[in-house]
Amino acid sequence: MTDEAFVDPTRAAFDLFKSLPRDEPIWMLNQVRFRPLALYPADHPDAKLSRTGAEAYKEYGRTSDPIFSRLGGKIVWRGTMQAMLTGPESEAWDTIFIANYPSAGAFLAMVTDPDYREAVKHRQAAVLTSRLVRCQQQDASGGFA
Repeated sequence: MTDEAFVDPTRAAFDLFKSLPRDEPIWMLNQVRFRPLALYPADHPDAKLSRTGAEAYKEYGRTSDPIFSRLGGKIVWRGTMQAMLTGPESEAWDTIFIANYPSAGAFLAMVTDPDYREAVKHRQAAVLTSRLVRCQQQDASGGFA
């Protein structure tokens, strides 16, 4: 696994995201590697629960899903990594999924929602590193070209 952890977007990455069209559907490719033990801030109510990263991520899902769903988000594909065929052999992911949002504006509404800002603390505690890639759907009827 890489020595550099990616958990939250950088300011520059978030500014780039916000500069792209906000009124069209987006698909977010998520690749997530969990910490062996969740790492909550000492003052967080769950800090003493000794959750695994996977357990903390499940709590993130439970607490963020009402906001995600209310804004029209849905998981359209989920999978488990089996092997790295192309890419760094050291990269391994515990979960991979694609989330669809009706618009980039819906995603921005989610991440700025006060309840989501509380829920995301479980994600931050759970994740060792991750990749979050904004995608725009294209016509696939022509195959690879």
